[in-house]
Amino acid sequence: MTGKERAALRAQANGLDVVFQIGKGGISDALVQQTEDALKARELIKIKALLESVPASPRELADKLSERTGADVIQVVGGCIVLYKENPELREAEKEKAKRKKEAEKKKKEKERAAARAKRNSKNFIKK
Repeated sequence: MTGKERAALRAQANGLDVVFQIGKGGISDALVQQTEDALKARELIKIKALLESVPASPRELADKLSERTGADVIQVVGGCIVLYKENPELREAEKEKAKRKKEAEKKKKEKERAAARAKRNSKNFIKK
C-alpha cells in the first residue's frame, strides 16, 4: 500500500466511530471473528484499546490483529487502531449500485427532455 493510499484511508477514518474496544482480555478468538466480519462489511474500521487495562501496547495489539485477520494497519494513535482490508464483493456491490443510479439519472433526463419537447410542440400548435 502506498503512502498516498494510506493517507487517504487515515483521512476517511477520522469520521469513523469506534467499532470495538479491547480491554483486559486482550485479543480473543471472538474479537478476531468480529473484526473479520466488520472488515467484510465496511473495509475500514476503528478499534479502541483501553490503555489502562490492555495487556500489551496498542501497536502490538494492532500487529496481532492484522496478522490474524489479514488486514493492513493504517494508523495507531494513542489507543485508537485503524484497520483496512479490501473486500472485492463490497466493491462489486458498490459498482452495481453506481451503475443503477447512473441508469436512473439517464432515464430521468430523458423524461425531462421529452416533457420539454412536448411543451415546445404544444406552444407551436397553439400559435398556428
